[in-house]
Amino acid sequence: MCQVEEDYNGLECKQETIPLNRKCVKCKEGTAVLIIRVSDAFCRSCFKEYFIHKFRAMLGKNRVIFPQEKVLLAVSGGAASCSMLSQVLEGLSRDAPKKLRFLPGIIYIDDGGACGRSEEERRRSIDQLKSIFTQTGFPYFTLPLEQVFALPSSVLVPGESDPDPSNPSYKQAVDQYIRERQKMEEEEAAGEVAQLSVEDSLCSPEHKVALERLFSSLKTLTAKEEMLQTLRQHLILHVARENGYSKVMMGESCSRLAVRLLSNIALGRGAALASDTGFSDPRYGDVVIVRPMRDYSSKEIAAYGRMFHVPSVFIPGLDTKTHDKASIQRLTESFVTNLQADFPSTVSTIYRTSEKLHTVMPSLSHDPEPASKCLLCLCALDTEGDKASAFHATLVSERLSQIKLQDVSHDARRCSEGQGCGTGGCCSSNRSAVHQDLKTLVCYSCGLTIKDMGDVDTLPPYIITEAEKRHKRSLMKKEISQYLLEEDD
Repeated sequence: MCQVEEDYNGLECKQETIPLNRKCVKCKEGTAVLIIRVSDAFCRSCFKEYFIHKFRAMLGKNRVIFPQEKVLLAVSGGAASCSMLSQVLEGLSRDAPKKLRFLPGIIYIDDGGACGRSEEERRRSIDQLKSIFTQTGFPYFTLPLEQVFALPSSVLVPGESDPDPSNPSYKQAVDQYIRERQKMEEEEAAGEVAQLSVEDSLCSPEHKVALERLFSSLKTLTAKEEMLQTLRQHLILHVARENGYSKVMMGESCSRLAVRLLSNIALGRGAALASDTGFSDPRYGDVVIVRPMRDYSSKEIAAYGRMFHVPSVFIPGLDTKTHDKASIQRLTESFVTNLQADFPSTVSTIYRTSEKLHTVMPSLSHDPEPASKCLLCLCALDTEGDKASAFHATLVSERLSQIKLQDVSHDARRCSEGQGCGTGGCCSSNRSAVHQDLKTLVCYSCGLTIKDMGDVDTLPPYIITEAEKRHKRSLMKKEISQYLLEEDD
């Protein structure tokens, strides 16, 4: 850092420095140690109070997490997610003035197989994170990304959301929690032992090879990052459902969400912006994604972690040590970061724009069919309805260029009943039809990722199985509608 009046090889530094005697804007007494924005200078104690209050205010304002609800914290090892873990630990301590009332758990997804890290590097990172998780006393899960090849197809089926849970209002839920807490105080006074539920599954060599084949089939880094994000979400969703967690906390900061907003627009995910960047993401139905760190800038998170010694682990990702134009996400991040350096309101302006976005949700009286959602991201399909669109014309031209499949529905039904087709070709034809119709089962952005793949067969089995189910379901609907038309005639 250069100082005023310093001379470097005859070049005088013109950068304006911060007065050393500047007072805190909150207490007006302490000396400022950090300036978040031009007019926001904080001392050490006031900054800690400001940081903690912002986290709890975000949860209190939205009120989507009920007392005694199980919440899974998705920790990647970075500064943002570790700061989120620190805030939850701070809010659950006995000295906290307003204690958090939910039951936290931690999950870490090891994506080293997709990023090309060695076994030794992956093991070292997991050991460092385990030491952090163990100190919290929360149950935690560490899973390799290769476990996606053992997931059931039910992961891609949206769960049933309950608009009116056991407690009809937040206030009643708090009152019930206080009553139950008073009954448990005597038992807790005797001593409390943290029960750790560690899940450190070892992936099989077949799954490792399958993951390598999957990411090798993706041609661009943009598609690899999108696929990695999708698979990670599916694995977190599965663990949350299997262990009774109804909420998942993501440690995505304001700066990260601003980059995602612009990159998602470039990737054709405009219809899903509200779900991808909002505080709550209810696309999965029974499990809701929440982002309590979305009001924090990366500068605030880095300053808090450094000043109060929040432990974190640097884990290289797909875009580590890549140039600015390696992917759309990397290019967008470079653009926003460079613009933020010259115009400090860039990130906040983009972030405030995301707050105004809303998604039209279907009626809660009946659950939407799985076919109306994207096969990969589970957002509402944005490729339906307009039969005169350019996207539909592309699908039609691709369909006409493929082999005609006239009797697939009859043969597929006989194979599903165990009778067989007799020729040995119906099963392969059915799978071929599923691959051809895969683009019709995904949204526009996920369709671009599928298009970038060299071999669709490298997808995990649960995705192919669910695609086949939806394909058979659509064929059955066509048969029924055709039968009804013949009966009317």
